[in-house]
Amino acid sequence: MRIPFNQPYLSGNEERYLREALLSRAHCGNRAFGDRCVALMRERCGFGGVFLTPSCTAAMEMGALLADLRPGDEVILPSWTFSSTANAVVLRGARPLFCEIEPDTMNLDVARIEALVTPRTRMILPIDYMGIPCDLEPILQIAAKYHLVVMEDAAQAFGSRYRDQPCGSLPPLAAFSFHESKNLSCGEGGALVVNDPEMARRAPLLQEKGTDRSLVLKGERVKYSWVDLGSSFLLADLLAALLLAQLEAADRIMEIRSRVTHGYEALFAPYAARGCVRLPRPPAAVRVNHHAYFVIFDNAAHQESFLALCREREIYPYRGYLPLHSSAMGKSFGYRPEDLPLTEDLAARLVRLPFYTDLADEGLDYCLEGMHAVLRRLYGN
Repeated sequence: MRIPFNQPYLSGNEERYLREALLSRAHCGNRAFGDRCVALMRERCGFGGVFLTPSCTAAMEMGALLADLRPGDEVILPSWTFSSTANAVVLRGARPLFCEIEPDTMNLDVARIEALVTPRTRMILPIDYMGIPCDLEPILQIAAKYHLVVMEDAAQAFGSRYRDQPCGSLPPLAAFSFHESKNLSCGEGGALVVNDPEMARRAPLLQEKGTDRSLVLKGERVKYSWVDLGSSFLLADLLAALLLAQLEAADRIMEIRSRVTHGYEALFAPYAARGCVRLPRPPAAVRVNHHAYFVIFDNAAHQESFLALCREREIYPYRGYLPLHSSAMGKSFGYRPEDLPLTEDLAARLVRLPFYTDLADEGLDYCLEGMHAVLRRLYGN
């Protein structure tokens, strides 16, 4: 049996909705299925404005533009994140200020943020790694103190909750991903949530290439014109049809995926108790969406051996990405690997385990048994 790292899930209505969207001949963005997705997300999560985008990358780029980031501004974010988080900042001419993370969640270490604030700081951009919500309340307090914008990179966190509030519902801006690797997917896709009323009034202009076309569609204008900066931040309605099927099944998908989380927790807990590995420890005040699971090995050699021995059994865990501060682009901003030693150390020992919805019903026992055999070989019984 082969256990891939990821595999998209079909909830049941994708084919029917896709056919309806196809036959509608209304295939561009902000049409019927997109409207239904937006309404469902707002009803489910209490979001302000919701703007479906071609990707989470596009959502964050739209958010950076909406926040009016400019050359010379600074943005505080973790180095342990995907390149899109930093690119959204850099494309506006702003400089990323990389902050250390904390090992229980691999999220931004809130205690280190305030020391990085300078007169040029404009934004804090935390992520919800593996769907574990960042500690948003103190982040928002720091932002209020220094008059900063917060944009939550919630790419992996749709369905997670922070202090009983849905991720993405508290900061002025939040971005979600519906890439095929996420719990809910439409191949490629994303959403920018805009909870700030003033920003929400401007957001349709940016989404529609900087035009007031949305006002024409509402009957408030006869013609539309170029009124602001913008780009084509729109999700095609064909993809929105796929997304609607997934959104309608969100609770069921999360429940199924929880079985994968519990399987991994049971497998690795004895090895964590012996100090062989470190496991995620989400705070009590959060609820995770079971997007993914990571393990931090006691040393890099055991990490590499685990990956290689799993591959021999056709089980494909994943090492993860290189921290941004030690990447080629990070070095171009003057960063060195030793500038964030904790991030560098944890990244060198972290493994992401295979995680997809169908795994709960087919292959989980094989996956757990194979990994158990590998762990016994590395650490003994």
